[in-house]
Amino acid sequence: MVTKEEDCLPPTPLTELETVRSIEIVESSSLSPVWLLVIFCIINLLNYMDRGAIASNGVNGSTKSCNDKGKCTLASGIQGHFNLSNFEDGVLSSSFMVGLLIASPIFAILAKRLIGVGLTVWTVAVFGCGSSFAFWFIVLCRMFVGVGEASFISLAAPFIDDNAPQKQKAAWLGMFYMCIPSGVALGYVYGGYVGKHFSWRYAFWGEAALMAPFAVLGFVMKPLQLKGAETSTNDNHLQVGNEIEHDQFEVSTEPSKSSYANAVLKSFTGFAKDMKVLFKEKVFVVNVLGYVSYNFVIGAYSYWGPKAGYNIYKMRNADIIFGAVTIISGIVGTLSGGFILDRVSATIPNAFKLLSGATFLGAVFCFTAFTLKSLYGFIALFALGEFLVFATQAPVNYVCLHCVKPSLRPLSMAISTVAIHIFGDVPSSPLVGIVQDHINSWRKTALMLTSILFLAATIWFTGKTNLNS
Repeated sequence: MVTKEEDCLPPTPLTELETVRSIEIVESSSLSPVWLLVIFCIINLLNYMDRGAIASNGVNGSTKSCNDKGKCTLASGIQGHFNLSNFEDGVLSSSFMVGLLIASPIFAILAKRLIGVGLTVWTVAVFGCGSSFAFWFIVLCRMFVGVGEASFISLAAPFIDDNAPQKQKAAWLGMFYMCIPSGVALGYVYGGYVGKHFSWRYAFWGEAALMAPFAVLGFVMKPLQLKGAETSTNDNHLQVGNEIEHDQFEVSTEPSKSSYANAVLKSFTGFAKDMKVLFKEKVFVVNVLGYVSYNFVIGAYSYWGPKAGYNIYKMRNADIIFGAVTIISGIVGTLSGGFILDRVSATIPNAFKLLSGATFLGAVFCFTAFTLKSLYGFIALFALGEFLVFATQAPVNYVCLHCVKPSLRPLSMAISTVAIHIFGDVPSSPLVGIVQDHINSWRKTALMLTSILFLAATIWFTGKTNLNS
């Protein structure tokens, strides 16, 4: 665990006077913690609904193909419209992660002020996806979708953990992360319906309209503050009540180049120190390594699942079936993981036990499901496997939050997010596309992918050992 305190990132001269961090969230926000939890959940739901929509058969579609009997299916959706290979289609899935990865560490510091800007970027970028005229343009728009998502992703989990009742912290995290499978599943159904009855473009335009009110709310509500964010106590000023008293001199609103350079240097030095502390924490490293392996599989599942199910089991309504299975298993599994962790006592050792056990059993059921020829047998086992796999959402993020001191939690979540994407679901979708292009068997591809869950379970199993050491 954390053994010593490190200095937080020093603010720049301008932002130092602009906002003094408070200890209590209620003092800095006009909305209650419960309402902000609801807002975060809805935003998270819309983010992942977008991922589900672009993966749905209605929006993603397929290229023109003909079977041995000469019966052909017409090109449809994005893949058919732009005539994409499976690899290019996989790149489309991963492109939004580029913006997310670049922006997450930045928004870990600035999200309290720029959440409205970020959600506006998300809204405009999603609208641009629907208006795309070329493959490169939709890839660019997906990158900016990731930038928008980064505006709140680093702040949400630390805020929820700060303000949840002591005995319900994991349950609150479970409610938030429940929106991931729910959003993806809702996106499958939404994208499948809109793509079939209207056009794949309308699916993106509808998402932009749904997010727009929350982008506006991000500008009008007061900035959020996290507990554990220490009040600045430098020599130039000190905080008294709600005012700032200058005990030596008045700070100029136009700092010199040298003072600005010093502030930037201090910020970089503080960031480097925090990163050093973070990566020296063995529990954090082990947890993220397991999370990377887990997310490699889940990311590919969420994007290729409907298409794999359609081809393996000839599902007529693959979007609806996968959507229903994912939303039920995801909601029940994610909430159950949070409630179980609270019930057995929310500690890091218990979280690792739940992570390794649930992931291993989930891998067994999912792997077995893809070996079956019966559609109904597949649905039953895959649903049970997804239930167990999604039970990890609250525990894995609980470990990320509680293996570091409070002031490092936003950075911990940001670096965790960067790692699980850049080494997890960013490469997994294109790689699965390459494998499928090569072996041309969705069943074998799915089995190879699912086996990686056993690696995740093994890594998390070692977590308790690293904690003890």
